[in-house]
Amino acid sequence: MTASALPKSVDAMLELLASRGYLAERSLATVTYLSLRMGRPLFLEGEAGVGKTEIAKVLSAGLGRKLIRLQCYEGLDAASAVYEWNSAAQMIAIRLAEAAGDTDHAQLSSDIFAERFLIKRPLLQALEPDVAGAPVLLIDELDRADEAFEAYLLEILSDFQITIPEFGTVKAPQPPIVIITSNRTREIHDALKRRCLYHWVDYPSAERELAIVKSRVPGISEKLSQQVVRFVQALRHQDFYKSPGVAETLDWATALQELDARSLTPQVIGESLGALLKYQDDIARVQGETLQKVLKEATSEN
Repeated sequence: MTASALPKSVDAMLELLASRGYLAERSLATVTYLSLRMGRPLFLEGEAGVGKTEIAKVLSAGLGRKLIRLQCYEGLDAASAVYEWNSAAQMIAIRLAEAAGDTDHAQLSSDIFAERFLIKRPLLQALEPDVAGAPVLLIDELDRADEAFEAYLLEILSDFQITIPEFGTVKAPQPPIVIITSNRTREIHDALKRRCLYHWVDYPSAERELAIVKSRVPGISEKLSQQVVRFVQALRHQDFYKSPGVAETLDWATALQELDARSLTPQVIGESLGALLKYQDDIARVQGETLQKVLKEATSEN
């Protein structure tokens, strides 16, 4: 993978994103550009499926940088996210030293906490030098992690370093490009947000979503792509448990192509709705009068 220089303008950032199929609003391209130029983490909030995670993937591919992903979940701790010691290998080293008659306990204690026994997890990996340049570190869905882990991130995001008591402090020679995402299932503390640039990623306008569908679903007809986008845009005004995001729009458009659909009908919608809505209560709401109303709006020629 060959590294590329950082974009030198917002327009260049828009071009880089578009070259990888990501059609971003100018406001998102601007804050992403500033994050790269200022060396600050970028904190992205928004509904699931609107393209937050994709930003990190596109930057990694477009800049030729390694992508290191940390998927957050409840109970995530330092052993899974940062580092842990290879206790089995350490125990073997101790046994071998004892068998060899090595009684220098101070030296042995130092030896078993050497780097070769250190198992590096994503956050520690992100601080290592790379010939292609600093990696892209994606901390995905931070709102799923516990608040204690969120607090642990403060040192990393402030100084891009990690302190390992038995080993010392590991500091990045060049700060990684950090993208943090949240679906806002809980509020993230101000202390972490202060260390980042912030952007709310909203659902795209109809015009932009249509452009995204045409870009990411090659071969889809003009008529079907317009109907798909109009239908999805209308659904987002309904009272759903989970409104469809852009990712679901693309899944549905692809599913309709696989079914050789040429236009939306009640039958084809019913056969494929599981690609668009992921909760039975939401699917049940798109029935009867609601379906007819939304379908009429989607297939109108106006």
